[in-house]
Amino acid sequence: MFKLRPAFWPTVISVPIFILCMALAVWQLERREWKWGILDRIAANQAAAPITLDELLAGDPLAHEYGRVKISGTFLNDHEFYLAARSLKDQVGMHVITPVRTDEGRIVLFDRGWIPSAKKDPATRAAGEIAGHVDLVGVVRRTQVQHYFTPDNHPENNFWFTVDVPAMRRIAGGAPDPRLDSFFLDADATPNPGGLPIGGQTHLDIPNDHLQYAITWFLIGLALIGVYLAYHWENGRLAVNGRTKAKGGDPA
Repeated sequence: MFKLRPAFWPTVISVPIFILCMALAVWQLERREWKWGILDRIAANQAAAPITLDELLAGDPLAHEYGRVKISGTFLNDHEFYLAARSLKDQVGMHVITPVRTDEGRIVLFDRGWIPSAKKDPATRAAGEIAGHVDLVGVVRRTQVQHYFTPDNHPENNFWFTVDVPAMRRIAGGAPDPRLDSFFLDADATPNPGGLPIGGQTHLDIPNDHLQYAITWFLIGLALIGVYLAYHWENGRLAVNGRTKAKGGDPA
């Protein structure tokens, strides 16, 4: 049988922290279920056959995120965008994002893949600057949001750290469109003439570590209970089967 005489300040401090730990643990479990839903949708979209751009735009394009889309048109090579701070096999470089004017006249951004920094000048990779009509298959990706530690884009210098689809499409001459502004396409691994850019840079290894986070918060909460009870035992405010810690340091 336990008998506890709670001390005021340790209780006032510990109870809200314990509640917060349990709430965060439950929230992480909910996030785990949410992440499983995303991963299941990605797997289904990846397994599906490529759809046309018209089919993609008939609904919410992001519902087909990581799915494949077929487009036909012409690269606007004079409007290349350069996405900085991208690496491949420990080599620093950038991604080349080229607008495509589709056969229907739409402007769609197409991430053609990675190039080393030394090949930023299109003249150094002229073979890959494809002119004329192209048929492409790309993976749907959502327009990117700048995070707290992400540097600002510098459109005036064509130096980008995030794919700001609305801004890039506007610079390339595309009219604002809520659906077209919500996504861009990643190239698959089909080799380009001259070997650059290197496509197939879509990363699908999306982590789902929420169970570990939930367990961590549960353990922190349990540790807090242990510390709280130990404090009361050491101060003679906790009795177990009628025994308390005596003033001399031994249980009474």
